[in-house]
Amino acid sequence: MRMSRVWLPACLVMPLLAACVAGPSEVAARPSVTYTCCETADVETLYEPGQTFILHWIVELLDDPTATAPPQVELNAHLTGPFATVDDLKAVAMGTKNLPGLVTFTAEPVRPAGTPDERPVSTIVIEPSAKPGYYNLVNSVADRESKVSGESIIQVVPSS
Repeated sequence: MRMSRVWLPACLVMPLLAACVAGPSEVAARPSVTYTCCETADVETLYEPGQTFILHWIVELLDDPTATAPPQVELNAHLTGPFATVDDLKAVAMGTKNLPGLVTFTAEPVRPAGTPDERPVSTIVIEPSAKPGYYNLVNSVADRESKVSGESIIQVVPSS
């Protein structure tokens, strides 16, 4: 059986062309926004038992023209206390001291959409039975690959 001259080169070239077809490329998604805690007024306000602490997450745009939509991010926050002094709070946070009777009030996790105009908040109800003192605010931003956390000090004062 004879192959035509056109058919033979086509048989040789077609597999090479198929190998050159570009498949979908996988580019690692980089967030177009980042989240940090929190507005100054959130931590400078004095709170009373029974009030709700509202943490306003700060949304920062990344200056990266290749950034894509962020992976699913989870924002978390909780308050632990009361501590009689800031030094006690710091010692417990550093693991150099143990104090009994501490309580923790936790916010529901927040999963923002990742849009620059979004203003996520975490809310923590400070129970009416909460004792006055200093409370450690622990916040975290986590995605599938990393977790970043921070701490601040919140003061709960006696009810007026």
